[in-house]
Amino acid sequence: MHEAVIRCSICTGEQVAGFKNRQDGSFVGVMVIKSDDDLEYFKELYGVEKVRKVY
Repeated sequence: MHEAVIRCSICTGEQVAGFKNRQDGSFVGVMVIKSDDDLEYFKELYGVEKVRKVY
């Protein structure tokens, strides 16, 4: 099972939306998030309501 997350870089602040595998922790990035509009587009595109941040 996969969970929608935003992976945030502590150093650069870059945010990448994607999916994290709950079993092995692997992450597949889908798109860079540069604005709230980008995040809303990601949520709409994949039918996701909540996206948590991971560091």
